[in-house]
Amino acid sequence: MPSFGESLRNSQVYKSIFRHPLPLDRRHRVLVILTNFFLHLHPVSIRRQGIALSYTWCMGGLTFFFFLVETVTGVLLMFYYRPVAEYAYNDMLALRDATSMGILRELHRWGAHAMVIAVWLHTYRVFLTGSYKRPREFNWGIGVILLMLTLLLSFTGYLLPWDQLAIWAVTVGSNMARATPLLGLEGPGAALLTVDGIDLITSASDARFVLLGARFVGENALLRFYVLHCVAIPLGAALLMAIHFWRVRKDGGISGPL
Repeated sequence: MPSFGESLRNSQVYKSIFRHPLPLDRRHRVLVILTNFFLHLHPVSIRRQGIALSYTWCMGGLTFFFFLVETVTGVLLMFYYRPVAEYAYNDMLALRDATSMGILRELHRWGAHAMVIAVWLHTYRVFLTGSYKRPREFNWGIGVILLMLTLLLSFTGYLLPWDQLAIWAVTVGSNMARATPLLGLEGPGAALLTVDGIDLITSASDARFVLLGARFVGENALLRFYVLHCVAIPLGAALLMAIHFWRVRKDGGISGPL
């Protein structure tokens, strides 16, 4: 008499979901990976030395893990945080001292620090091992953009506690936007953008103003940073991560040691 597991695997419901038998041999492992929505991103086989911890440092996987931690904890924090100048600081105090005993906010905070460190180390490892070379130049460019987005996530999230440290740190950081080429009031080429003697780039239209929504760090900046931190940048990063993983798969998996 067949066991319950065998009966389940032979049922039409099971076969409609899983199109192939258990991956007990190489042929079935190949079929399972190639026909699975999630697993098809991974190569069917890789070199053992290419996944050695001493070679990869596991920094790419850790970066993705910390991104998932930040996503889950960030969504939960959104239930308790209001991006309004009147409430933001008090909401942050409540998240620090009362809500989930502060564990939720600390997980998000330290996870952000860990993600920045992990993505830097991942980029450093890729550079040291020459994994950016042909045919991986495109994926290297995607990785550099993801590095920048990670730093922007950290920068935009820094303002949300709405304390003096956050406000003045973002004031200093946003002032750097004045030096953006062609788009910053004090950047190279800004003085050349004139029409009939009227400057197109002013303190009310340069990159810093677009970033803050005003000439100073205020409630407009808080709302813009909140949207960037919680919606725009995470969605962009998730899309690029999917492309990044897909290209690793298409380029033959993790590159081997030089």
